[in-house]
Amino acid sequence: MTLLWNAESLWEELEPLLPGLSIEVVPQTASTNTTLLERARALGEDDTTLAQVRRSRESAAFGRRAADVLPCLLVAEHQTGGRGRMGRTWSSARGASLTFSLSLPMGNVDWSGLSLAVGVALADAIEPRPAAAGPRVGLKWPNDLWLLDRQTPEALSGRKLGGILIESTTVGRNRLAVIGVGLNVLPLPAGTPAELTTGYACLDELDPGISAPAALGRIARPLVDALVAFQRDGFPAFMERFAARDLLRGRAVTTTLADLPEGVAQGIAPSGALLVLTPQGTVRDVASGEVSVRLQGAAEDAPC
Repeated sequence: MTLLWNAESLWEELEPLLPGLSIEVVPQTASTNTTLLERARALGEDDTTLAQVRRSRESAAFGRRAADVLPCLLVAEHQTGGRGRMGRTWSSARGASLTFSLSLPMGNVDWSGLSLAVGVALADAIEPRPAAAGPRVGLKWPNDLWLLDRQTPEALSGRKLGGILIESTTVGRNRLAVIGVGLNVLPLPAGTPAELTTGYACLDELDPGISAPAALGRIARPLVDALVAFQRDGFPAFMERFAARDLLRGRAVTTTLADLPEGVAQGIAPSGALLVLTPQGTVRDVASGEVSVRLQGAAEDAPC
């Protein structure tokens, strides 16, 4: 299968929003996040300016730009060691998945809620006009997209559609964000391992015949627009849109926090933290750890 990415057209659309942007497509890599982080760290601890980085030397080890903190969109047709949150693996197959990372300097902005803003941008691009009965694409705090089969007050019935992994590093005076995205595009070939506890959903169920390059073309501009808006306005600008797709709100959840084993999700704080009503009647902010909700048809509580 030959994948046509139309990288030049995509670059022409995105570069005015992210000056200095490069777009690279590689047949295979272990992890697009890791590759971009290694490039940035190759600059060392020197007080590097963006002007100096523009003169980065060529290197076969890392591709066209060896050590760079200018924006870069790196797409891998296949990841051999894709990573998710909490060290989980991300299974993918060439053509069946869209896996990419976008790195860019983000200055001194408050990053609280960044993964939620990215999730909103992706979900709205995948499903621009949800049905009156509610969205098919939902968001599970803090970084997962789900395809809903059925949603009732008692339980969710859905499967994991994609995930987001955000990492960062400091290079000189620049703080670099690396936003990794993995989306299931087509049904997995027989024998490919999937996320068994969360099920497997793919974009083909919403848009039959879609390809990984077409999916990238659909979501890239909304993602970049969201990042520009986030740097200007922070997560509060995305709260209403997140709430419209929030799968946890009003549902009983369990957490890995020793002093908060269970509660009821109450939405998201302006900081991006999950609000949980405790059995004692107080509302707690959950900013880290694992949170799970019972899903119909899942083998166990599905981690968020």
